[in-house]
Amino acid sequence: MKDNAPLKSLHFLEYRVACESVSELSDVSMTAVRRQADPLVFACANPHSINVARQDADFHQALVRSDILVADGVGLTAVAKLFGKGSLPRITGTDYFQTVMRTLNDAEATLGRKARVFFFGSTPKVLELIATHLSTSHPNIALVGALSPPFGEWDDATERAMVETIKAAKPDVLWVGMTAPKQEKWVEKNRHALDVPVIGSIGAVFDFFAGTHPRAPAWACAIGLEWLVRLLKEPRRMWRRTFVSMPLFALHALKYYLLGPVRANTASNTRA
Repeated sequence: MKDNAPLKSLHFLEYRVACESVSELSDVSMTAVRRQADPLVFACANPHSINVARQDADFHQALVRSDILVADGVGLTAVAKLFGKGSLPRITGTDYFQTVMRTLNDAEATLGRKARVFFFGSTPKVLELIATHLSTSHPNIALVGALSPPFGEWDDATERAMVETIKAAKPDVLWVGMTAPKQEKWVEKNRHALDVPVIGSIGAVFDFFAGTHPRAPAWACAIGLEWLVRLLKEPRRMWRRTFVSMPLFALHALKYYLLGPVRANTASNTRA
């Protein structure tokens, strides 16, 4: 574990999931910004992403190698408690983003300058809205770049050019907003070449912050029903995550803790 990694974590399935509060994780992130040390990578885990990672070795490694991996969703926290693995705080990408951004906005005195952020992902329209909103919501943060990558696969030259653009901007924090697992795999591949102290894969948070897709009401988030609101709003996209991924995830966890990791994975692969 790196010096700038979270101090408290829970080993759940094959992953090390952060047990610290979101404010503590923000403090860890600010320490990385001040030190300008090795990149501190943030990612989210939920039943759907863990199911996908079981079939995608690169995605699995990206989650395993994340310095801060949080339980994003009640499915993960509930299953961890069910199998007696301990209590995991539910922390979403939005929670982490908002807390870190508030801390960065107040950090000018301790940094001796404005904190610097870069947004990579989404569409030019969303990035334009983010820039406008950022100037009023976080006036003490400098937006040093925003880049919308091309759709589809990228050739090596395009990849290098994007990495160099981000690196040349010298951000303290790079926010990456693409769909999972593309964003996590991209970060893992380029984390050391980017030379950025903190890198966060936050996906849909770009749309939430821009206002193009509102997040679920606060009351729903507070009682763990954000998934239900999203299901009702986007049934075609969310039904599989809700009615397929969650049962498969619970079944995998059951096999993992009853049979052990090797036999559980063998049984799952044989069934597939």
